[in-house]
Amino acid sequence: MAKSGKSSPKSNRQEASGSRQLKTVAPPSDYLERANTASPQDPLLRKVFWGIAALGFVLLVGLSFGSGINADDKFQVDYSQKLVQYYSTFGKDTAALKIPDGNMHLYGGFFEVVTGFANKALGFEPTDLSYHNLRHASSAVLGWVAILCAALLTCLIAGWRAGIITLIIMFLSPRFVGDSLMNPKDIPFAAGYMMALYNMAAVLERMPAPRRWNVIGLVSGLAMALAIRAGGLLPFAMLFLFAGLHFWLKNGGMAAFSNGTLLKKYALVVLGTAVAGYALAMVFWPYALQSPFKNPFIALSKFADLEVKIRVLYEGANVMSDKAPWHYPVKWILYTIPLAVIAGFAGSLVWLLRLLGKYNPLWVSMALFASIFPVFYVIYKHSVIHDGWRHLTFAYPPLCVAAALFWNELANVFSGKKYAQWAIFGVMGLLLADAGVFIAANPKFPYVYFNPIAGGTKGAYGKFETDYWGVSVRQGIEWMEQQGILKPDMPETVVIATNMYFSAKELTAKYGDKVKVKYLKWEKRCDDAWDYALYPTRFLDGSELQKGKWPPENAVHIVKAGGAPILAVLKDNGKNCSLGIAAAKIGDWPTAIARLKAEVANVPHNELAWAALGQVYINADSLEQGKAAAEKALEITPDDSQANNLIGMYWLYQNNASKAREQFEYSIKRDASNPAAWYYLAVIARSQGDNQTALNNLMSAIRIAPTFRQAYELSAQIYESVGEPERAQQFRAALARIK
Repeated sequence: MAKSGKSSPKSNRQEASGSRQLKTVAPPSDYLERANTASPQDPLLRKVFWGIAALGFVLLVGLSFGSGINADDKFQVDYSQKLVQYYSTFGKDTAALKIPDGNMHLYGGFFEVVTGFANKALGFEPTDLSYHNLRHASSAVLGWVAILCAALLTCLIAGWRAGIITLIIMFLSPRFVGDSLMNPKDIPFAAGYMMALYNMAAVLERMPAPRRWNVIGLVSGLAMALAIRAGGLLPFAMLFLFAGLHFWLKNGGMAAFSNGTLLKKYALVVLGTAVAGYALAMVFWPYALQSPFKNPFIALSKFADLEVKIRVLYEGANVMSDKAPWHYPVKWILYTIPLAVIAGFAGSLVWLLRLLGKYNPLWVSMALFASIFPVFYVIYKHSVIHDGWRHLTFAYPPLCVAAALFWNELANVFSGKKYAQWAIFGVMGLLLADAGVFIAANPKFPYVYFNPIAGGTKGAYGKFETDYWGVSVRQGIEWMEQQGILKPDMPETVVIATNMYFSAKELTAKYGDKVKVKYLKWEKRCDDAWDYALYPTRFLDGSELQKGKWPPENAVHIVKAGGAPILAVLKDNGKNCSLGIAAAKIGDWPTAIARLKAEVANVPHNELAWAALGQVYINADSLEQGKAAAEKALEITPDDSQANNLIGMYWLYQNNASKAREQFEYSIKRDASNPAAWYYLAVIARSQGDNQTALNNLMSAIRIAPTFRQAYELSAQIYESVGEPERAQQFRAALARIK
């Protein structure tokens, strides 16, 4: 801090600018010194700070025990067990080095190693709820660490009151709080990231004599971040960047490089912490340990492209994650963080020069860089991200630091005007109220929050994903237990269908063979028989949700958040849909029609039953009834591939190739991964003598569905008809290899 008698930074800059000596280009030695932010209230504010931090710790850990199981834990738990085996056998069990399902070996294993060995020591198995409770509590602790480090960084910049503001807005951030309860990837990474940033600033602030604990904290933060995911290389780069800037600005610019002792001290601290952090990270990451200077960068390159691509709901449309527009992460962030954070962050950008002039510009810049750069980078690289902005969770704490600096500085403007300051904090409180109320009302899954800009969770329903991890499956199962549907002395086996198999299986494991869980996608739920089904809104058609067609009439319980349904418990009365489809597969049209008609009578919004009924009618030459049934399916789910194809088949049977082609093209526009539509377009093209177009369409069908037998057969026939028997033989050979 600046001492009395020392000239101000402003006066130094004025003197420099007024001088005509061009050699005065280095920053003044006190460039980073700023006015003391301490106040007579500091002892009280310090106590308030740690009191709020302690209360927040209890809140997060307590809430974690009520959270459901994250769907990604299917991969995480498997990785954890493989890591425990790897270290327990001193590397002899190498299963953790290559995990094709989920590419988990590309992630650092810190969280999984620590929780894995803790669970093993306590005797907990994945089928025990206690196993997951320990993981959730550990995630909550790390979420708290991220919040605390963000607040401490704000304290370092602007004092205890600013740190208190950071604590408040972060503990009232539903998305971050919700992720802290059960997210084993993004929250631990955010904790390592923020631990590294805070201690980085604290170490450099006291150079050349940093505190030992801050050095240890910096090493730990760097190691933790990299030992979670390869993106942990970013804080290493930031360490070198800000250490270099600090050395240059603090010590008079280029002249500082002539001070060999000082240069060595900086190099020792910076290189020492970086090497120690990197080495410690490798200890928790078997894949990286095999080639420490190559494999982490391979993992980083793969994450930049995010090879896993899934269907996401964005702005009301179901799109593939690699086709989402550039503003996908920006809009998600804007719609899901508290209004006070949005206003504060925007204010920090407006008042950037003021903040840079009043506080240490390096740490203000660090907070802004740490929050803005990751978002900018994924947009610039066209990186594939999904599940909202969870891959950018680590950028949120520094964003809150910037927001808190604005609110604190706004209060400083009215220093000495008590009522004006109260009004400012009152406004901030009002802008946080909606988020706080949501956490209180939805303590088991606060991560599904949307702010008033999006119309709340109810307003975002059908336009954006809500419970994309299916944590509400736990609430569905608990309801079944409360109703006595699931109980230890069940007389008969209960069959549960769901698209969240792992969490449902783990939560019902205690019932042994009395509960059978079947994995059925929502659009495949009639492919097999079941008694009850648990389906969150994940992967459902956006238009179906917006039209209020979901949940269907056989829902016996609905889990809601913010007025929006996020999970439905369905009961299958009569199993008519599955039995009807089974009858259709063996050509028993009368039974199929009777069963499917019974299903749509009981569940009018079962689009699968309507589409299946349409297929049966068309197969039974009842074309008009088939078309009518398909149209009923499309009223519920406009993107239904089978129903759209049925309309095209209707026109084919009516010998109207023009309308048939138009319908199949429309079907592909709604769902490009529709092999049947491509196949029928090929049939139409061939009938019109356009063999090349037919072959192109058939290749599209085969790329989507490599076992599509009819596509191979028709391709062979076309090549035979044009006098290319060798090409025809290739397709027949491929057809023969299909089982």
